Amino acid sequence: MTNYKSDLMKTLSKRGFLYQCTDEEGLDKAASTSVVTGYIGFDCTAPTLHVGSLVQIMMLRHLQKSGGRPIVLLGGGTTKIGDPSMKDKTRPILTDEMIEENKAGIKQVFSNFIDFDGDNPAILVDNAEWLDNLGYIEFLRLVGTQFTINRMVTMETAKRRLENELPMTFLEFNYPLLQSYDFVELNKRYGCTLQLGGSDQWGNIVTGVDLTRRMEGNEVFGFTTPLITTASGGKMGKTVDGAIWLNGDPGLSEHHFRTPYEYWQFWRNTDDADVGRFLRLFTDVSLDEIARLEALEGAEINIAKARLADEATTLLHGASAAKEAAETAKQTFEQGMAAEGLPTFEIQENELGSLGVLAATVTAGLAGSNGEARRHIKAGALKVNDEKVTTHERTLQSSDVNEGIIKLSVGKKKHALLKIV
Repeated sequence: MTNYKSDLMKTLSKRGFLYQCTDEEGLDKAASTSVVTGYIGFDCTAPTLHVGSLVQIMMLRHLQKSGGRPIVLLGGGTTKIGDPSMKDKTRPILTDEMIEENKAGIKQVFSNFIDFDGDNPAILVDNAEWLDNLGYIEFLRLVGTQFTINRMVTMETAKRRLENELPMTFLEFNYPLLQSYDFVELNKRYGCTLQLGGSDQWGNIVTGVDLTRRMEGNEVFGFTTPLITTASGGKMGKTVDGAIWLNGDPGLSEHHFRTPYEYWQFWRNTDDADVGRFLRLFTDVSLDEIARLEALEGAEINIAKARLADEATTLLHGASAAKEAAETAKQTFEQGMAAEGLPTFEIQENELGSLGVLAATVTAGLAGSNGEARRHIKAGALKVNDEKVTTHERTLQSSDVNEGIIKLSVGKKKHALLKIV
């Protein structure tokens, strides 16, 4: 279905969020005729969320902007079990104190993206409110009778563990029941009719939709996003330095702390092929403007990358922090180049796109031959603008040019500049 009537479905589909939906037509009708309340669950397994969760957070933002009511469900209860989805081993069991500490850190993220006041305020709720108070026998009689072992062992997580002869504890086996019951409680308490999530949650979401319909007799919907990877096939939000976390709180461990400048740089370093898609998913920039930006070619694609970095950083840290980060990046590059007093070699602009990194390394005096340059690549020592070169077939592109310069490095001490003329 593509001819949507509701702002919600138009936005989510055109911006690349739609992967699977239990009933597209039904959800579109509900969103165009009523206020849809939808939720996403976030288990409290770390003291903050990372960029991998940003797709889900942006969906809640679009839900609210289209007139719906978002619910942020913190998994204070389900974290005690541990979601086995996409995992081949049992998650470590966290103490109540660790879960509470993580929950406090996660809460800080959401107010940057969604409004908890206003006309259709978002709701923040913890599933420990109902799960912690459920008696075991009561839960088995209430929910356990709605599930069959036959069906549960065919769910992707259980099926994969069994086929690979990997252990799955009875604790983890209960997770789909608890997550499904969350939908039942949110439907009763807040009239929630939509659960959103990533594609890895499809099995849990479908089960929750089915349980809510059977226990409450209400029509509800499930909606998932595709797995977001980079053009190079990497996992979104993962870098050589680790995960890109969303909290900029120095009180967090150094592992989790990212300054606005580091966050801005993460988005600025986006692969050319990802810029348009990431602008649609992670910013509020209009689709017409994104179409203009992603059509830029050569060195001009850096304009789109800077816009992506500005917009994404503004959402999380504010416009002032984004502007300061952009200025810091510019000064760092310009002053760094001047301060290093590096040897400079001129290359013609029309060579970009065809000049190989091997020849460029030789031209810059960083290698005596193509063979030596190849050995530097194999050793992981050759870099273009401080990014490691992984193949000898790499050519220098217009998008490598920053302020008229391309920086080449071998190791930590040998550097040269290629000035574009």
